[in-house]
Amino acid sequence: MHKDGPVTQLLIGAAPGKMPGLRACWMLILGAGMLCVPVLAAPAPGDKPATAQVKDTNPANYVGSETCATCHDEVAKKFADNPHTKIALQHGKTGATCESCHGSGKAHVDGGGDVTKIFDPAKATPKDVDANCLGCHAGAHPNFDRSPHAKAGVSCIGCHDIHASKAEPLLKASQPALCFQCHNDVKPFFDMPFHHKVNEGLVTCGDCHDVHGAFGNNNLRSTADQNAICTKCHMENRGPFAYEHVPVKAEGCLACHTPHGSQNARLLNMPTINTLCNQCHSPVAAGTVHGMNSGSAELQPCIDCHTMIHGSNLDPYFKR
Repeated sequence: MHKDGPVTQLLIGAAPGKMPGLRACWMLILGAGMLCVPVLAAPAPGDKPATAQVKDTNPANYVGSETCATCHDEVAKKFADNPHTKIALQHGKTGATCESCHGSGKAHVDGGGDVTKIFDPAKATPKDVDANCLGCHAGAHPNFDRSPHAKAGVSCIGCHDIHASKAEPLLKASQPALCFQCHNDVKPFFDMPFHHKVNEGLVTCGDCHDVHGAFGNNNLRSTADQNAICTKCHMENRGPFAYEHVPVKAEGCLACHTPHGSQNARLLNMPTINTLCNQCHSPVAAGTVHGMNSGSAELQPCIDCHTMIHGSNLDPYFKR
């Protein structure tokens, strides 16, 4: 049985009698470092913390748009035809004013135009800008926070010019030029031989997409029947039909069509109608007259006989 005094366990290669003192030294250095971190991280006296701007909404500190115009005359002149100005003229000029968006201006004026004393959307975070606008527009755009634009940090003023827009509704540029500034990967589709008439001005991006947020993918407008996005223009294919073509209801228009533009007629996903149909119907066609000789893909088009491919009220095989 071991009767000597307690044995100090040492790391391999450590000299007896030296390790405890070294360990205490390291602990002292580590403790001092931890105490210094908060001091080093704290802002120096006089420094302004990098926090988001706070909008003062106390009506008692409002100075009125006329006071704002004394310094911001160039903005005030451009603001004359702005929809927000028209709202301000309602209810005895107590509607939307400069301070409705920028917060009360008393501290800003008393500070000789101190820019830190007023809410400036151009210097605020996208989240704060969105919250500012949604204070009035949340009812019209309840899904904006879940939209890809909001998640990507594209704020309201990324697309809207609040003071002096020449395009409705207060857009920095007209569609589709505004959308193409970011979505330039989509732009070439509208130059293809077959395309929706977006560049020609017949259709706009907003006709199909809700840029302020929707529950579907790609900001597609949400409807009870998602095909309604297409059939509001292509009404002849709307239905309901006595005999429905299953893919139309199950997968929607995009199962067969490319929406923006295509090198194929009718915006089809495939170069020929037979190739498209045979993605689902090749086993059926192989056992019929269509599968004889050279095969169905090289015979007459399927729609020569099955003319009502979107649905029919007369024939379950979509024949006329």
